[in-house]
Amino acid sequence: MPPKLSTNEGIVLDFINEQNRPLNAQNVADALQKHGIKKVSVEKILSTLGDKGQISFKEYGKQKIYLARQDQFEVPNAEELDRMRKENEQLQREINSSKTLISELEAELRSVQSNLTDKQIKLEMEKLNNEVQDTYENPLFTQDSQSRGQAKYVEKWGNLDHIRRERED
Repeated sequence: MPPKLSTNEGIVLDFINEQNRPLNAQNVADALQKHGIKKVSVEKILSTLGDKGQISFKEYGKQKIYLARQDQFEVPNAEELDRMRKENEQLQREINSSKTLISELEAELRSVQSNLTDKQIKLEMEKLNNEVQDTYENPLFTQDSQSRGQAKYVEKWGNLDHIRRERED
């Protein structure tokens, strides 16, 4: 790959070589707008580079398509390609194991976030205690309805108390 150049011509040539795909003048101008190179200048530079043989181009009517010259790029030999494939496979395995680990950690995070905090447990237990107390004090409830309601509250309270005790240990 040729060295990077700082002139407008060098910037355009570097861009064409970095992209290494077919481009028209508009594509190049849009991409190099941040360098302050206008479309007219890009068209002149591309024509100059094509005439010098630094890039290839094909004409399709009025439209010109510009390409990086492929003979300037190193072509890896069979051994290097095999090494690259193996390295790619290893990296893919690492990515997959990382994705698996991330999924497990996200599941654990969701589980932790869905659990009640100690403060929430204490508030819920107080609320249930108050509701049980109100049930006993309400004269409209019969003994049978009180025992059914009490069983519901005792079960909820027991679950919360169990969680609280586990956290204290």
